[in-house]
Order: sequence, then C-alpha cells, then structure tokens
Amino acid sequence: MADMQTADRRSGNQPQRGSPRRLSIRIDLTPMVDLGFLLITFFMLTTILSKPQVMPVAMPDKTPVQEPPVVSPQKVLTLLLGADDKVYWYEDPHQARLDSTSYQAEGLRRVILDKKERVTRLFGQQERPDPRHPGHSKSVSPMVVIIKAMPGARYKNVVDVLDEMHICQIAHYVMLDISEPEKAFVQDPAVGLNFTVAQQMAAAYQRH
Repeated sequence: MADMQTADRRSGNQPQRGSPRRLSIRIDLTPMVDLGFLLITFFMLTTILSKPQVMPVAMPDKTPVQEPPVVSPQKVLTLLLGADDKVYWYEDPHQARLDSTSYQAEGLRRVILDKKERVTRLFGQQERPDPRHPGHSKSVSPMVVIIKAMPGARYKNVVDVLDEMHICQIAHYVMLDISEPEKAFVQDPAVGLNFTVAQQMAAAYQRH
C-alpha cells in the first residue's frame, strides 16, 4: 500500500506552521507482483495453444491383387521428385518427354490442373462413393497421378505434392519407388524411357 509522510525541508523535525511542506510518497509494489503472477497463470490456463496439423494418409492394402484395373496411359501423370526442390514429370511412357518445374502454384499446380482438364475432356468424370457422406457419391476425374521420390528429394517435397493432390482434388494417386530406367531418364532425357504402364501397375500392386 502507499503511505504519505510530511517532513520539514530544513530539518528532520516536524514542519512548523507556515513553513513549506515536502510530501514523501512510498509505494509498496508487493501486491502488484502477486497480481502479475495471477494474470500470467490466468492466460496460461485460458489460452488455446497452437495444435500441430496432421495430414491423414490412407495406406494401401498390402494384399496382392491378381487382376489390377487397366488404366489408359492418357490418364496417367508421373511425378519424379528430384533434388534441389525440382520436380520432373512425364505423361505417356511410350512417348515420354521429360519436363521439370517448381513446387510453386504456377508450376506444379498448373501442370496437374492442365492434365486434369485434358483427361476430363477426353474421358469425362466418374462416380465414386463419398467417404465424408456415407451413402452418397461424388463426381471425380479419372486422372491417375504416380508420385516417385528420388534419393535427393526432401520430406518437404513429398508433403508439398500431397498438398497439391488435395488442392487440385485428385482422387486417384499412388506413391511408388522410382525405377532405374526413370533415374537414367532424369540424368539423360535423350536416352528415352523404357518403362511401360504395365510395369508401373505391377509395381503398384506388388506383382513381380
């Protein structure tokens, strides 16, 4: 608490009548310390801390499939995640032409949306069950994206690609191990690519 004392300016005795007075104020800050700790405790208990965001990933069934579905090469887009934040991509493995782009919106996202538009224009859309609304179906593009990470790719690159799958609303995508022909194709695109869709499907369904 605060208290006030009056003292004579000329001496330490009590002030005489008619003489000027000097006010001396002393403030006890002990209650303010208690109040400060109470406020800190209050905000610590009532503030909502930031929660880590978790990306749910549905893992494929490990049961071998004897007859995998036939996918037209025109529906497939293969993404090769390379080093230095580069992503390579090609479409038809029979006439593969290797291109590279960045993970920016005007890069990889534009590639995915352009391929999706062409696939939808050629094959239309297909109906599939809506997991968020049981008993209902939704229209999705039949486009298939194959994601393969090279040894120099970072974990952030994989997360960025999965984010693009969600943003572009790609219903069918799978992550596979990159093959040796694809590694050689990235090192020297002039050698071409000797990797068929059948081999990709066999790798996807663990058939050797």
